[in-house]
Amino acid sequence: MSETKPTARWTLWLPLALFLGFIALVMIGLYRPADREVASTMIGKPLPEFTLRAAVADRPGLARADLADGKPRLLNVFASWCVPCAVEAPQLATLKAEGIEIAGVAIRDRPEDVATFLARHGNPFARIGADDRSIVQLGIGSSGVPETFVIDGKGTIRYQHIGEIRPEHVTLLREKLKEAAQ
Repeated sequence: MSETKPTARWTLWLPLALFLGFIALVMIGLYRPADREVASTMIGKPLPEFTLRAAVADRPGLARADLADGKPRLLNVFASWCVPCAVEAPQLATLKAEGIEIAGVAIRDRPEDVATFLARHGNPFARIGADDRSIVQLGIGSSGVPETFVIDGKGTIRYQHIGEIRPEHVTLLREKLKEAAQ
């Protein structure tokens, strides 16, 4: 007659316990809302020093000093080859019509392509700098286009919006600009 040791009985239940633990993790993952926000590490930090040549003939270039003149504004990173940049153009036009100043950084673009893009989709920018090697883009923590930053009057990044600005984002950008003005 064989007798099972107490520790041997416990190991018989181990696969079932692991399976139930796996099921519990899957259920938690399915029912808990996912946090898809990307936290910017540049919030609260000053813009780096930069000077960009003009991206188009009818607008001046852009430098850090232009974004630290005491007035909060939006800084939009875009490109003519970016489809979502065309999607956000009406929202940028709305913000400009409300008197919000918007500066642009054209990423890896040719002047003629930027001019064609702006002629087709509107030009909400007071200034547009050409970032031919994405140095400014990477320096401000942007990894793609379009992205929009709220810059306070001291040249500090207060908010980063990743992706195109859709109509439902306009109110949030207005609020972030008001916060940046205080």
